[in-house]
Amino acid sequence: MKKQYILALLFLLFANVSAFAQKQLKGKVKDSKGAPIVSANVNLKDKDGNIISFTRTDSKGEYSLSLGDETKDLSIEATIIGYEKKAVAISSLNQSYDLVLQDSEINLKPVVVKNRPSLTSNGDTLNYKTSDFADKQDRSIGDVLKKMPGIEVAENGKISYNGKSISNFYFDGDNLLDDKYGVATKSVPHGAVDKVQVIEKDQPIKMLRKNNMSDDVALNLVMKDEARLKIMGDIKAGLGTPDRFDGNINAMMFKKNIKFLNNIKGNNIGIDPGIDLTSFNDFFKRQENDKPGNFLSAGAAGVPTLPQNRSLFNKAGLINLNNLFKFNQDLQLKANVSYLYDQRNQQYNKFSETYLPGQTIRYTELQNNSINPQKLHAQLNLNSNAETHYLNNTFIADYNPFKTNSEVFINGIGANQSLSQRMYDISNEFNYRRKLKSTMVNFYSYVDRSSQPETLNIRPGLNENILNNNTPYAGLNQYISFPTWFTNNYFSFALVNGKFTQTYKAGFNWQNQKLGSELYRIQNDQTTELVSADMTNDLDWTKFRTYAEANYEYAGDKLKVGLSVPLSYNKIDYNDASHSLDKSLEKLFINPVFNIKYQTGIENYVTANYGFKNDLGGLDEVYRGTILKNYRSLFANDAPISEKKTHFAGAGFNFRKAMQMFFFSINAGYSNTTLNTISSYTLTNSIQQRIVLPLSNQLKSFSLSANSSKYLFSWRSTINGGVSFSQTKLDQLLNNELLPFTSETMNYKAGIESKLTSFMTWSYNANYSVNTSKSSKADAITTKYQQLRQQSALTTTMFKSLFVNLTAEHIFTHQASQPDLKYIFADLNVRYRFVKIKTDLEFGLTNLANVKKFEAINLSVNSLTSGTYYIPGRVAMLKATFNF
Repeated sequence: MKKQYILALLFLLFANVSAFAQKQLKGKVKDSKGAPIVSANVNLKDKDGNIISFTRTDSKGEYSLSLGDETKDLSIEATIIGYEKKAVAISSLNQSYDLVLQDSEINLKPVVVKNRPSLTSNGDTLNYKTSDFADKQDRSIGDVLKKMPGIEVAENGKISYNGKSISNFYFDGDNLLDDKYGVATKSVPHGAVDKVQVIEKDQPIKMLRKNNMSDDVALNLVMKDEARLKIMGDIKAGLGTPDRFDGNINAMMFKKNIKFLNNIKGNNIGIDPGIDLTSFNDFFKRQENDKPGNFLSAGAAGVPTLPQNRSLFNKAGLINLNNLFKFNQDLQLKANVSYLYDQRNQQYNKFSETYLPGQTIRYTELQNNSINPQKLHAQLNLNSNAETHYLNNTFIADYNPFKTNSEVFINGIGANQSLSQRMYDISNEFNYRRKLKSTMVNFYSYVDRSSQPETLNIRPGLNENILNNNTPYAGLNQYISFPTWFTNNYFSFALVNGKFTQTYKAGFNWQNQKLGSELYRIQNDQTTELVSADMTNDLDWTKFRTYAEANYEYAGDKLKVGLSVPLSYNKIDYNDASHSLDKSLEKLFINPVFNIKYQTGIENYVTANYGFKNDLGGLDEVYRGTILKNYRSLFANDAPISEKKTHFAGAGFNFRKAMQMFFFSINAGYSNTTLNTISSYTLTNSIQQRIVLPLSNQLKSFSLSANSSKYLFSWRSTINGGVSFSQTKLDQLLNNELLPFTSETMNYKAGIESKLTSFMTWSYNANYSVNTSKSSKADAITTKYQQLRQQSALTTTMFKSLFVNLTAEHIFTHQASQPDLKYIFADLNVRYRFVKIKTDLEFGLTNLANVKKFEAINLSVNSLTSGTYYIPGRVAMLKATFNF
């Protein structure tokens, strides 16, 4: 105890000595007006300028510092931003040191800002700052999207992220355009967009986001505040030579409760305004409303492998109106209405060879077409999307008349033909979901009515040896009628237990189709008669399917697993009294699908899937009467309904480093399909005949692709590259001989978007493909061709408001049995921006080399087609664009 008392006394003694040894230096820091300065830095320094002690002034501007008895060569200093530094020497501890600071301007050292775009990640959302990637010469958001690493914009406007196509395109979270978003990338000014967001695992239905199994990717444009407050857009008018015009009016608004993007455009400079109406997702395939395309055509011209503005002779106009109204956060009404009118001229020569063992079938064709497509589309959508319920109703009406008049020469024999097609389609889709505690119920109904009457007239009659007993005649008339009813309805409920979800669904769909066709011949005395009773159809087709489906999903933090087990009963009845046809088919199918996704890292994941699917063919595979598909093709069938059994599997790996702006993906897929029917082709040098026959065969396909994209900060460039390989093995029955074919395609691509200097940008893209087709027959011919396509653009900014853009395209095609094809196209565009009046004046020259003919080679599994297309030559345009 005595030792403890002694230690305590010693502690108190040393504490008192220390306290007496420390002195307090006090004072106040004020401005020139005597007001106290709060949070000023106060430093006690020795003669060498070393800081011995420091503190800050309090709310009254006062400070207090502790120091010993020695004050020689000490000073007190006060500093704060906005005032000049003040220091005074300490002479005595018995006085207060007040420091008065004078106001001072803030002069910061020059800062060099380097162009380093930023990319932020927030969960499943990537945020690209638009201004970080935009340049002065850019106009639309589409110009900027091409420069963002990980994002790819195809020539037709389709957008992909890390090798995967986007499923939705949003404006501030609202889906104004559905999947017809091409008009947005060309119309929305990039200056109105604050951020571009890529949303992985996109799930637009709010009540399904908790256990989200979606693998979709969406793009969202976050608009700037000023863009949400007013109507903006542009008006463009242009005239050129020879006899060219181009006009465009865009108006858009992106308020919280009202959004619209409306435009009117017309031109004859080779730009197809109908591209704005392109749907990038196949809605009808999802519905299982399998309808054949048009039965008739004016020929097999195809289109050259060129951008449309280089190959299209047109005169077209489009009205495209897209309007969305939000009544509250969860309820909205949307209307999308468009009308396209187009007139096109197309002139081409085509030489084709079909390679068979021991013989080669050749066609030489010349065709001069006048084409008039029209599209009228009206869509009305009501959507209520809340945490507890979801209602979506979409009404769609389409009317698409299509007319073609053409002159045809096939192997030296001439004819005129006229084709008329009038397709209309009316449908309504209703979907309602409700959340009941841990259960979600869903009712769905879809109804569709369509028709596609077609008429093909050919003058004079062709192939009289087959169609008119070897007697010349005046013409042919082929008529088609094809009305269709379809409905799909189901009810489902989901049980949610933590991360595990069970969904059970039951429903039915019903399809009724009627195919009517007649082929008439017109004799030289103008009498009309059926070519043959075998060339008529009066087929009634009914397909009924009832189904039940169980889905099991587990959505963990890293692992997501899904298993779908659909069971369906399928019944098809079809009859045609004119061909003594009355058949039915009943099948019970189980089509399981399994998929798995594992998060290997915060930003990386692997996927795998396997499935087995049974498919039944459609009406176009069972009609018995022969149809004249075009001037040299006769199609018929003599087989039961085709059945396909397909095993398919796939795997993929997605890797990204968002902060380093590096993206990489690799995907592989394999499928093996067994069929019970095959198309048998009989080819001669004047006509092609197809008939579907009962014969088992296989179709195998394999694909492998890898894509990568990276932003190089030091080069201020986005680079991308990719490689893909695909192989298809199939059997073809040609001229009564079964031939196994293997077709392979190897494709390489690379590109760069670079900002060379503050006033110059450069882009380059290259695509190299190798196509090979061969048969395992000993005497079979192997065909192979290679094509290199290069595109480059250089843009220079002069005098702040003058932009000069030079683009070039090089196409090289090599095929062993044909001469090499080489083409170079170049364009020049000069644009001056009048900032004060918000107007751009531009002058452009396209196709500087004045190329007027283009040859293209197309390779299929056993045929080679070489086409010569007549294209527009050099065009000069002067345009003015007013922005508001």
